[in-house]
Amino acid sequence: MTVPVVAVVGATASGKSELSLDLAEHLGGEIINTDAMQVYRGMDIGTAKLPEAERRGIAHHLLDTLSVRDPATVAQFQQWARTVIDDLRSRDRAPVLVGGSALYTRAVLDRFDFPGTDPAVRRALEDELDRLGSGALHRRLAQLDPVAAERIIAGNGRRVVRALEVIEITGRAYSASLPTLDYHYADAHQIGVRIDRPTLDARIAARVEAMFAAGFVEEVERLRAEGLAEGRTASRAIGYREVAAHLDGDLTLAEAKEQTMTATRRFSRRQDGWFTKDPRIHWVDFDDPHRLTSALTAIGVS
Repeated sequence: MTVPVVAVVGATASGKSELSLDLAEHLGGEIINTDAMQVYRGMDIGTAKLPEAERRGIAHHLLDTLSVRDPATVAQFQQWARTVIDDLRSRDRAPVLVGGSALYTRAVLDRFDFPGTDPAVRRALEDELDRLGSGALHRRLAQLDPVAAERIIAGNGRRVVRALEVIEITGRAYSASLPTLDYHYADAHQIGVRIDRPTLDARIAARVEAMFAAGFVEEVERLRAEGLAEGRTASRAIGYREVAAHLDGDLTLAEAKEQTMTATRRFSRRQDGWFTKDPRIHWVDFDDPHRLTSALTAIGVS
Protein backbone atom coordinates (compact mmCIF):
# COMPACT_ATOMS: atom_id res chain seq x y z
CA MET A 1 0.00 0.00 0.00
CA THR A 2 1.24 3.49 -0.86
CA VAL A 3 1.97 5.64 2.18
CA PRO A 4 -0.71 8.37 2.15
CA VAL A 5 0.00 12.10 2.41
CA VAL A 6 -2.63 13.69 4.63
CA ALA A 7 -3.31 17.40 5.18
CA VAL A 8 -5.51 18.66 8.01
CA VAL A 9 -6.95 22.03 7.03
CA GLY A 10 -9.45 24.56 8.30
CA ALA A 11 -9.79 27.82 10.15
CA THR A 12 -7.50 28.93 12.94
CA ALA A 13 -8.64 27.72 16.39
CA SER A 14 -10.89 25.04 14.88
CA GLY A 15 -8.99 22.12 16.44
CA LYS A 16 -6.70 21.00 13.62
CA SER A 17 -3.71 20.21 15.84
CA GLU A 18 -5.52 17.62 17.94
CA LEU A 19 -6.90 15.82 14.90
CA SER A 20 -3.49 15.85 13.21
CA LEU A 21 -1.95 14.20 16.28
CA ASP A 22 -4.70 11.56 16.33
CA LEU A 23 -4.09 10.82 12.65
CA ALA A 24 -0.32 10.68 13.03
CA GLU A 25 -0.66 8.25 15.94
CA HIS A 26 -3.05 5.97 14.06
CA LEU A 27 -1.13 6.08 10.75
CA GLY A 28 2.33 5.78 12.29
CA GLY A 29 3.19 9.19 10.90
CA GLU A 30 4.89 12.47 11.66
CA ILE A 31 3.67 16.05 11.55
CA ILE A 32 4.72 18.65 8.98
CA ASN A 33 3.85 22.25 9.82
CA THR A 34 2.16 24.25 7.03
CA ASP A 35 1.63 27.45 9.01
CA ALA A 36 3.62 30.22 7.34
CA MET A 37 4.61 31.84 10.66
CA GLN A 38 5.38 28.79 12.79
CA VAL A 39 8.62 28.29 10.86
CA TYR A 40 10.05 31.20 12.87
CA ARG A 41 11.98 30.59 16.06
CA GLY A 42 10.53 32.42 19.04
CA MET A 43 7.14 33.08 17.43
CA ASP A 44 5.43 30.70 19.81
CA ILE A 45 2.63 32.35 21.76
CA GLY A 46 1.31 34.51 18.93
CA THR A 47 1.17 31.64 16.43
CA ALA A 48 -0.34 29.17 18.92
CA LYS A 49 2.58 26.84 18.29
CA LEU A 50 1.95 23.52 20.01
CA PRO A 51 4.35 23.19 22.97
CA GLU A 52 6.70 20.24 22.75
CA ALA A 53 5.16 18.68 25.85
CA GLU A 54 1.81 18.46 24.04
CA ARG A 55 3.12 16.79 20.86
CA ARG A 56 2.66 13.23 22.26
CA GLY A 57 6.24 12.36 21.36
CA ILE A 58 5.43 12.68 17.63
CA ALA A 59 8.14 14.25 15.50
CA HIS A 60 7.24 17.69 14.10
CA HIS A 61 8.94 19.16 11.04
CA LEU A 62 9.35 22.70 9.68
CA LEU A 63 8.94 24.38 13.04
CA ASP A 64 11.51 26.90 14.31
CA THR A 65 13.68 26.69 11.19
CA LEU A 66 14.18 30.42 10.51
CA SER A 67 15.06 33.56 12.45
CA VAL A 68 12.56 36.40 12.36
CA ARG A 69 14.90 38.34 10.09
CA ASP A 70 14.76 35.68 7.37
CA PRO A 71 12.30 36.05 4.49
CA ALA A 72 10.35 32.98 3.43
CA THR A 73 8.68 32.25 0.12
CA VAL A 74 6.07 29.70 -0.87
CA ALA A 75 8.53 28.25 -3.40
CA GLN A 76 11.11 27.63 -0.67
CA PHE A 77 8.50 26.09 1.59
CA GLN A 78 7.33 23.77 -1.16
CA GLN A 79 10.86 22.45 -1.57
CA TRP A 80 11.42 22.02 2.17
CA ALA A 81 8.11 20.23 2.73
CA ARG A 82 8.41 17.90 -0.25
CA THR A 83 11.90 16.91 0.86
CA VAL A 84 10.52 15.93 4.27
CA ILE A 85 7.57 14.11 2.70
CA ASP A 86 9.84 12.09 0.42
CA ASP A 87 12.06 11.15 3.35
CA LEU A 88 9.13 10.08 5.54
CA ARG A 89 7.51 7.99 2.82
CA SER A 90 10.81 6.28 2.06
CA ARG A 91 10.70 5.10 5.69
CA ASP A 92 6.99 4.14 5.54
CA ARG A 93 6.08 7.05 7.78
CA ALA A 94 2.88 8.89 6.85
CA PRO A 95 3.31 12.67 6.48
CA VAL A 96 0.50 14.56 8.19
CA LEU A 97 0.47 18.21 7.19
CA VAL A 98 -1.31 20.69 9.46
CA GLY A 99 -1.75 24.42 9.24
CA GLY A 100 -4.07 27.18 8.16
CA SER A 101 -1.98 28.65 5.33
CA ALA A 102 -3.98 27.52 2.31
CA LEU A 103 -1.41 28.61 -0.26
CA TYR A 104 1.38 26.74 1.52
CA THR A 105 -0.72 23.57 1.72
CA ARG A 106 -1.76 23.79 -1.91
CA ALA A 107 1.81 24.47 -3.03
CA VAL A 108 2.96 21.27 -1.34
CA LEU A 109 0.06 18.99 -2.29
CA ASP A 110 -0.77 20.17 -5.80
CA ARG A 111 1.06 20.44 -9.09
CA PHE A 112 2.46 23.92 -8.73
CA ASP A 113 5.52 25.21 -10.58
CA PHE A 114 6.84 28.59 -9.52
CA PRO A 115 7.94 31.20 -12.04
CA GLY A 116 11.39 32.64 -11.41
CA THR A 117 12.13 35.95 -9.78
CA ASP A 118 13.97 39.08 -10.89
CA PRO A 119 15.60 41.07 -8.06
CA ALA A 120 15.52 44.34 -10.01
CA VAL A 121 11.84 44.02 -10.90
CA ARG A 122 11.00 42.98 -7.35
CA ARG A 123 12.94 45.89 -5.86
CA ALA A 124 11.21 48.42 -8.14
CA LEU A 125 7.79 47.07 -7.24
CA GLU A 126 8.58 47.08 -3.53
CA ASP A 127 9.67 50.71 -3.83
CA GLU A 128 6.32 51.46 -5.44
CA LEU A 129 4.58 49.58 -2.65
CA ASP A 130 6.29 51.81 -0.08
CA ARG A 131 5.43 54.98 -2.01
CA LEU A 132 1.94 54.24 -3.31
CA GLY A 133 0.58 51.59 -0.97
CA SER A 134 -0.84 48.15 -1.69
CA GLY A 135 -4.22 49.52 -2.78
CA ALA A 136 -2.76 51.33 -5.79
CA LEU A 137 -0.77 48.26 -6.85
CA HIS A 138 -3.81 46.05 -6.37
CA ARG A 139 -5.81 48.30 -8.73
CA ARG A 140 -3.05 47.87 -11.31
CA LEU A 141 -3.20 44.10 -10.82
CA ALA A 142 -6.98 44.18 -11.31
CA GLN A 143 -6.45 45.73 -14.73
CA LEU A 144 -3.73 43.27 -15.75
CA ASP A 145 -5.11 40.08 -14.20
CA PRO A 146 -8.65 40.33 -12.74
CA VAL A 147 -8.64 36.66 -11.69
CA ALA A 148 -5.51 37.09 -9.57
CA ALA A 149 -6.79 40.37 -8.12
CA GLU A 150 -9.96 38.63 -6.99
CA ARG A 151 -7.94 35.97 -5.17
CA ILE A 152 -5.49 38.36 -3.49
CA ILE A 153 -6.78 40.85 -0.93
CA ALA A 154 -5.73 44.45 -1.52
CA GLY A 155 -3.98 44.69 1.83
CA ASN A 156 -1.57 41.83 1.12
CA GLY A 157 1.15 43.95 -0.46
CA ARG A 158 3.65 41.11 -0.57
CA ARG A 159 1.43 38.89 -2.71
CA VAL A 160 0.35 41.81 -4.92
CA VAL A 161 4.01 42.61 -5.61
CA ARG A 162 4.72 38.96 -6.42
CA ALA A 163 1.80 38.78 -8.84
CA LEU A 164 2.92 41.93 -10.65
CA GLU A 165 6.50 40.64 -10.74
CA VAL A 166 5.43 37.37 -12.39
CA ILE A 167 3.33 39.24 -14.94
CA GLU A 168 6.25 41.49 -15.85
CA ILE A 169 8.78 38.64 -16.03
CA THR A 170 6.67 36.10 -17.93
CA GLY A 171 4.31 38.29 -19.90
CA ARG A 172 1.50 35.99 -18.74
CA ALA A 173 -1.24 36.33 -16.16
CA TYR A 174 -0.15 35.48 -12.64
CA SER A 175 -3.31 33.41 -12.23
CA ALA A 176 -2.01 31.07 -14.92
CA SER A 177 0.76 29.97 -12.54
CA LEU A 178 -1.51 29.28 -9.56
CA PRO A 179 -2.07 25.66 -8.53
CA THR A 180 -4.85 23.65 -10.09
CA LEU A 181 -6.92 21.01 -8.30
CA ASP A 182 -4.49 18.28 -9.33
CA TYR A 183 -2.53 16.46 -6.63
CA HIS A 184 1.24 16.11 -6.95
CA TYR A 185 1.04 12.93 -4.86
CA ALA A 186 -0.91 9.89 -5.97
CA ASP A 187 -2.31 9.13 -2.50
CA ALA A 188 -3.02 12.62 -1.13
CA HIS A 189 -5.97 13.44 1.11
CA GLN A 190 -7.29 16.56 2.78
CA ILE A 191 -9.35 16.49 5.96
CA GLY A 192 -11.11 19.73 6.85
CA VAL A 193 -12.24 20.62 10.35
CA ARG A 194 -15.65 22.30 10.18
CA ILE A 195 -16.83 24.62 12.95
CA ASP A 196 -19.75 27.03 13.22
CA ARG A 197 -18.94 30.74 13.17
CA PRO A 198 -20.24 31.75 16.67
CA THR A 199 -18.24 28.95 18.31
CA LEU A 200 -15.14 29.81 16.30
CA ASP A 201 -15.37 33.52 17.13
CA ALA A 202 -15.65 32.65 20.82
CA ARG A 203 -12.65 30.33 20.59
CA ILE A 204 -10.61 33.01 18.83
CA ALA A 205 -11.46 35.50 21.57
CA ALA A 206 -10.47 33.00 24.27
CA ARG A 207 -7.24 32.18 22.44
CA VAL A 208 -6.22 35.84 22.11
CA GLU A 209 -6.98 36.48 25.79
CA ALA A 210 -4.84 33.47 26.70
CA MET A 211 -2.01 34.66 24.43
CA PHE A 212 -1.79 38.02 26.15
CA ALA A 213 -2.05 36.41 29.59
CA ALA A 214 0.79 34.04 28.66
CA GLY A 215 3.25 36.85 27.90
CA PHE A 216 2.60 37.71 24.26
CA VAL A 217 3.72 41.33 24.70
CA GLU A 218 7.00 40.17 26.20
CA GLU A 219 7.47 37.73 23.31
CA VAL A 220 7.08 40.53 20.78
CA GLU A 221 9.47 42.74 22.77
CA ARG A 222 12.10 39.99 22.70
CA LEU A 223 11.63 39.35 18.98
CA ARG A 224 11.89 43.05 18.18
CA ALA A 225 15.31 42.99 19.83
CA GLU A 226 16.17 40.09 17.50
CA GLY A 227 15.19 42.04 14.39
CA LEU A 228 11.48 41.34 13.94
CA ALA A 229 10.86 44.73 12.33
CA GLU A 230 13.44 43.98 9.63
CA GLY A 231 11.86 40.63 8.74
CA ARG A 232 9.79 41.05 5.59
CA THR A 233 7.65 37.99 6.35
CA ALA A 234 7.58 37.57 10.13
CA SER A 235 6.80 41.22 10.88
CA ARG A 236 3.45 40.91 9.04
CA ALA A 237 2.09 38.16 11.31
CA ILE A 238 -1.30 38.84 12.87
CA GLY A 239 -0.95 39.95 16.47
CA TYR A 240 2.73 40.77 16.20
CA ARG A 241 2.12 43.95 14.22
CA GLU A 242 -0.66 45.01 16.61
CA VAL A 243 1.51 44.43 19.69
CA ALA A 244 4.39 46.24 17.98
CA ALA A 245 2.06 49.23 17.49
CA HIS A 246 1.23 49.08 21.20
CA LEU A 247 4.92 49.02 22.12
CA ASP A 248 5.44 52.05 19.87
CA GLY A 249 2.70 53.89 21.72
CA ASP A 250 0.25 53.89 18.82
CA LEU A 251 -2.28 51.54 20.45
CA THR A 252 -3.33 50.88 24.02
CA LEU A 253 -2.99 47.31 25.23
CA ALA A 254 -6.76 46.89 25.04
CA GLU A 255 -6.78 48.22 21.46
CA ALA A 256 -3.95 45.87 20.45
CA LYS A 257 -5.85 42.93 21.90
CA GLU A 258 -9.12 43.89 20.23
CA GLN A 259 -7.44 44.50 16.86
CA THR A 260 -5.71 41.14 17.12
CA MET A 261 -9.07 39.44 17.68
CA THR A 262 -10.63 41.32 14.77
CA ALA A 263 -7.76 40.52 12.40
CA THR A 264 -7.82 36.85 13.41
CA ARG A 265 -11.56 36.59 12.85
CA ARG A 266 -11.17 38.26 9.45
CA PHE A 267 -8.37 35.85 8.56
CA SER A 268 -10.47 32.86 9.63
CA ARG A 269 -13.21 33.98 7.25
CA ARG A 270 -10.69 34.13 4.42
CA GLN A 271 -9.55 30.62 5.37
CA ASP A 272 -13.15 29.41 5.12
CA GLY A 273 -13.35 30.96 1.67
CA TRP A 274 -10.14 29.29 0.50
CA PHE A 275 -10.84 25.82 1.80
CA THR A 276 -14.55 25.55 1.02
CA LYS A 277 -13.76 26.11 -2.68
CA ASP A 278 -11.79 22.85 -2.78
CA PRO A 279 -14.22 19.97 -3.46
CA ARG A 280 -11.57 17.36 -2.64
CA ILE A 281 -11.64 18.10 1.09
CA HIS A 282 -13.45 15.62 3.35
CA TRP A 283 -15.03 17.64 6.17
CA VAL A 284 -15.49 16.52 9.76
CA ASP A 285 -17.17 18.47 12.55
CA PHE A 286 -14.85 19.84 15.22
CA ASP A 287 -16.94 18.30 18.02
CA ASP A 288 -17.79 14.97 16.36
CA PRO A 289 -16.57 12.19 18.67
CA HIS A 290 -16.20 9.97 15.58
CA ARG A 291 -14.24 12.46 13.49
CA LEU A 292 -11.05 10.37 13.53
CA THR A 293 -12.94 7.34 12.24
CA SER A 294 -14.56 9.46 9.55
CA ALA A 295 -11.18 10.88 8.52
CA LEU A 296 -9.55 7.45 8.39
CA THR A 297 -12.41 6.11 6.27
CA ALA A 298 -11.93 8.98 3.82
CA ILE A 299 -8.22 8.18 3.65
CA GLY A 300 -9.01 4.53 3.04
CA VAL A 301 -7.57 3.21 6.30
CA SER A 302 -9.52 1.30 8.90
